[in-house]
Amino acid sequence: MPKTDLLRGETTSSIVPRAFLGFTLVEVMVALAVVAVALPALLVTLSQQLDGLRYLEDRTHAQWVAANRLAELRLVVGAKGSLQTGRVSGTEEMAGRSWYWWSEGVETEIPGFFRYEIVVSDQEDGEASPVHTLDGYLAQEQSNGAR
Repeated sequence: MPKTDLLRGETTSSIVPRAFLGFTLVEVMVALAVVAVALPALLVTLSQQLDGLRYLEDRTHAQWVAANRLAELRLVVGAKGSLQTGRVSGTEEMAGRSWYWWSEGVETEIPGFFRYEIVVSDQEDGEASPVHTLDGYLAQEQSNGAR
């Protein structure tokens, strides 16, 4: 018996064509299987991206700590006019974290010219696995009596 749509005055058959029924159980299961395979791969990729971002952030902060230490050494040259050789270590707070640095000054073959290696790590005993290493060269002011 045909049904009548009272609002439109149309009659429809009680048999609805398959195109209007929706998805079959098999189609839904296949779609879920595709999502189940793709989602873990997406999560692994996202995790790798976040790890890379953290590494770059740590590396940038360590570079800033090393550059600050080299700037301090330059200020010492300007203020005292002399540099020390040997090993020095310290800590610096940056971005809410403690950074540990070690610097060693060595005089080169050129008199009054020093090479400083600055090693920065995020661990106190992390000199063996530094986050960043910076080499800088500084010249000690020479006093030759002329002004």
